Amino acid sequence: MKFIIKLFPEITIKSRPVRRRFIQRLQSNLQVVVKRACPSATVSAFWDKLEVVLPEEHSEYRDDVVATMKRVPGIAHFLEVTEYPFVDFHDAFEKTLALYRDRLKDLTFKVRVKRSGSHDFTSVELERYIGGGLLQHSESAGVDVRKPELYVDLEIVKDQMFIIDQQHQGLGGYPLGSQEAVLSLISGGFDSVVASYMTMRRGSKTHFLFFNLGGKAHEIGVKQVALHLWEQYGASARVKFISVPFDEVVGEILQNVNHSHMGVVLKRQMMRAAEQVADFMGIDALVTGESIAQVSSQTIPNLTVIDQSTTKLIVRPLITMDKQEIVNKTKELGCFDIVKMIPEYCGVISDRPTTKAKLDRVVKEEALLDEAVLAKAVERCNVVAIDEIIKNLDIQSDIEALTKVSENQIVVDVRAPHEQEKTPLNMPGCDVISVPFYELETASDSWVPEKEYLLYCDKGVMSHLHAQNLQEKGLGNVKVYRPKV
Repeated sequence: MKFIIKLFPEITIKSRPVRRRFIQRLQSNLQVVVKRACPSATVSAFWDKLEVVLPEEHSEYRDDVVATMKRVPGIAHFLEVTEYPFVDFHDAFEKTLALYRDRLKDLTFKVRVKRSGSHDFTSVELERYIGGGLLQHSESAGVDVRKPELYVDLEIVKDQMFIIDQQHQGLGGYPLGSQEAVLSLISGGFDSVVASYMTMRRGSKTHFLFFNLGGKAHEIGVKQVALHLWEQYGASARVKFISVPFDEVVGEILQNVNHSHMGVVLKRQMMRAAEQVADFMGIDALVTGESIAQVSSQTIPNLTVIDQSTTKLIVRPLITMDKQEIVNKTKELGCFDIVKMIPEYCGVISDRPTTKAKLDRVVKEEALLDEAVLAKAVERCNVVAIDEIIKNLDIQSDIEALTKVSENQIVVDVRAPHEQEKTPLNMPGCDVISVPFYELETASDSWVPEKEYLLYCDKGVMSHLHAQNLQEKGLGNVKVYRPKV
């Protein structure tokens, strides 16, 4: 089983050395993620394409490989093809008919042939021969050269023929790691999540910086969405998740800064802290989810004042996007259900905020702050490799993971509804309830102390995180269910 990877068009217009470097990077990225889906798959690079080959004996991995490649930055689209030696027109027609006969029923179609190499025929001649044969020997609705319901595509490369069975849309953008790394300020809200994705898609290795304003539950939610983004769109690169305790910094602002300037000062303090972290990591750019005038701190005058708090480049991918566009994008990314339950804590200190902050006034307000508080917050930051979240994300060792369920225990499926629907948890003889993770805190209020509640998710990561959170809130009868593989 073969897939032909077509490059994102902007890659093809680069200079030869840059294009070669991008292709090599894309090949390396594909080797990492595709081999996770199917260890026996191979990835080959050419000047105008890449090829991924899946051994026929491992064709059961096909769906996982396709889903994986759809999320790899740098791919315009990829073709699922069947390869044959090119013999002659009639042989090409017979092989095409075998693949397309059933799919052509009651549909209009058009045959398209692309060639490379030297041949004694034209693409149009082969198109007409195959199209005429399909028209005679199938139950199609006829040929439509302008708006067909189905395209029948072939590629002839020298003496090889590729019949395209299916075309899949890619993510576009540049290969991850082909651009310099960035540090994304992720709050867990819609904006910062989409901004992080957009820099990943543009080829930048995107690390995550989180300013914790809402305690353990807030951190769990943000780590969950960062992990989702990385697993889906950035898993070919190892990145860091940095958490900075910012509650004392907020306290300083609340006590010393005029209410109208609290929002701007908070953002400037975040930028200062982010600059220190970025310096340590050797990163030149910070990423935020700010959009012009979406909230008071994001007016052009206020953004100008915020920018002057750091020497780093501040990248704002969403700067002209509407809120609904951003929300819709989180649905496409598969993290809407997570994000919608994470509060936006930055707005809690906004009280009749100014929309036209002046730098000299802001500097005077900041002079009242104790610089040691910000320095202490940065010193206390916690750095973890994003993939280590799966293994150990501050998970307490006393959270028991069980492989069997007894009579007084209830299994709680905490996966998102679409995950539960895709792969239902079938456990005959056991009590199983469905409580999506974002409803756990409310639902747990009605849990009885006589029962034990075993949280379940596919990988065991989020079940551990939420079990820890519930235990910290006083629910000692919460454990984790992890079935034997």
